[in-house]
Amino acid sequence: MFVQTPSTEDASSPCPRVVIVMGVSGCGKSTVGALLALRLRWEFEDADWFHPAANVDKMHSGIPLTDDDRWPWLDAVAAWIDKTRCSGGHDVIACSALKRRYRDVLIGDRANVRLVYLKGDETLIARRIATRHEHFMPLGLLHSQFEALEEPGLDENPIIVSIEPQPREIVAQILSALNMIERAQSPKQISPRSSVRSV
Repeated sequence: MFVQTPSTEDASSPCPRVVIVMGVSGCGKSTVGALLALRLRWEFEDADWFHPAANVDKMHSGIPLTDDDRWPWLDAVAAWIDKTRCSGGHDVIACSALKRRYRDVLIGDRANVRLVYLKGDETLIARRIATRHEHFMPLGLLHSQFEALEEPGLDENPIIVSIEPQPREIVAQILSALNMIERAQSPKQISPRSSVRSV
C-alpha cells in the first residue's frame, strides 16, 4: 500500500533542502531515511542523536518523555534543520515528530522542508522492535507512542507510505512522490557493502 496525500506542489517545484522521515519507534525511520539519503547522495541524521543524556536514560528505563523533556530536543533539531537550509546543504533526518505541535517547531513555515510519514500497524511494529536489542526504546513504550501519535493532516502536505514493503520499495515510492527519481542514484549503483540496518 502506498498513499500520497494531495499535494499543493507540482513537478516544477524546487526540491526540498530537508526531508523529515517521521513515525513511531520501530517503523523504520532510520533505515528508510539512511537509504533515501544514499539514493539522493545527501547527508543523513537521526534525531535520536540530539536527545540529551537524561532523555535517553528515561527511555532506557521505560519512562515516557514529557513535552518538557522534548522541547529542548526539538529546538536542537530545528536549529540543525535551519543550519542545513542556510548552508545550502541537503539532508534527510529521521525523527518521530509524533504530534502536530512538534512538527510546527520542526517545519512551521519552512517551505523547503518536506514531511514523509511511515505508517504502520502497532502489532507489526511491536514484532520488529522485539528483534532490535540495540535500540534504547523498549517495547513497553510503543503503545504510549501510538497514543501520542497525531497523524499529519492534509494541510501539512505529507507523503504517507506504508511500512509493509521492503525499504528499497518504500524509498522508491518516496522518490516518486517527491518527483526526484531523475536525481536519485540507481539502487544498482549503491555498494553492497553500504550498511543499512533492516527494519
